Amino acid sequence: MVPHRVVVVGYDNAELVDIACVTTALGLANRLGADPMYQVVLATVGGTAVRCETGLTLQAQARLETIRRADTVIVSGGAGHQAAARSAELVRHVRRLAGGAQRVASVCTGATVLAAARLLDGKRATTHWLYAAELERSYPEVLVDPSPIFVRDGTVATSGGVTASLDLTLAFIEENHGAELARWVAMGMVTYLQRPGNQAQMSMFTAAPRPDHAGVRLVTDYVVAHPDADLSVAALAARAGVSARQLTRLFREHTGESPATAVRRMRLEIAARLAATTDLQLSQIARRCGFSSAETLRQAFAARFGVSPRTFRHTQVRT
Repeated sequence: MVPHRVVVVGYDNAELVDIACVTTALGLANRLGADPMYQVVLATVGGTAVRCETGLTLQAQARLETIRRADTVIVSGGAGHQAAARSAELVRHVRRLAGGAQRVASVCTGATVLAAARLLDGKRATTHWLYAAELERSYPEVLVDPSPIFVRDGTVATSGGVTASLDLTLAFIEENHGAELARWVAMGMVTYLQRPGNQAQMSMFTAAPRPDHAGVRLVTDYVVAHPDADLSVAALAARAGVSARQLTRLFREHTGESPATAVRRMRLEIAARLAATTDLQLSQIARRCGFSSAETLRQAFAARFGVSPRTFRHTQVRT
């Protein structure tokens, strides 16, 4: 059968892992019997070598301008993404190849290049959470969602930071060859049996730093220690020795959230941690985290993280 041609687009200061996660997974799929096989090509403008962020150099296999067709186009991310997006030649060829491809994708900050090529206009997309605001400011036509591991909108896919490219590549392998081959590739790479694309990128316990304000910090520390307590705004304001109105103002100033929103977020973060690291029943987790029932927890969890607590539990490695 005619091979499925995958063009991985590189540039100066690309991230090595962004490239390697894709190429290694597809290469392993070939060794495990992918039919049709993947024909993977690393291409750059002029065929120049890719000088990665780490200082290592990858030799390109093709000049981007001489490639006539691609079934899948994947743009790498890395510190050089802004310079790559300013390269009219690189952007032009990405757009040209995308016109005839079955699907187009980006890894991490490679979304910036897709946005520059106008391939994300009006589409939902993600990127590394640290660069999401920058992407949104630079390309207001893009519907940026910094949370998911990867997002697919029609034939265009974008993935979050670095190793999220592996999750996206596994999804592509499953789409082409079925879940069983994707499972064997995941096992061969000793990774998750494929995390859902809408799972949150960031470790939920590092998502928000502790507030600088002592009063707000006192309240948030209390919430973390007593998620099953009365955490109404009135109760928390009394604990902080301020009015409910003052507490709300302080929270918005120092966390960007209302007290009620912050409480709900922290309760869900604790619930996620318990789901990932314990064998507690969901009803027990719900009670410990201040939810009235397992169903209430399930609804709130799915609204925030895009998956149920049970599905989330099954995708985690116990720590």
